[in-house]
Amino acid sequence: MEEAKSIVVQLYCRFEITVDDSEAVFEAAERRLRSANIDWPSEQDTLEEAVAELRSDLEQSVASLVDPDRVLADVPGMEVRRGRWWAEIGGPSERFQPGFRPPDEET
Repeated sequence: MEEAKSIVVQLYCRFEITVDDSEAVFEAAERRLRSANIDWPSEQDTLEEAVAELRSDLEQSVASLVDPDRVLADVPGMEVRRGRWWAEIGGPSERFQPGFRPPDEET
């Protein structure tokens, strides 16, 4: 019997979220950072420096809470291999529009 070959699929997502409590977001991001399995002595920053940086940047804090592995964790037969995500304050980025074209080029 021939072994099934894996198929690579690109999954693109964009979320629009509202933040009503920045402090709650900062606290959640800090908790996740402190519980992460990071070898801090080998890192450029200390844990406390990383926490301070995270707490000073809402976009970075929001992005740090995204966990692609958890989104599809209960789906058998697939694995998240890598991903790219970021957070920006404001309207949708022209880099990530339906059809991957700037809005003025939409037909």
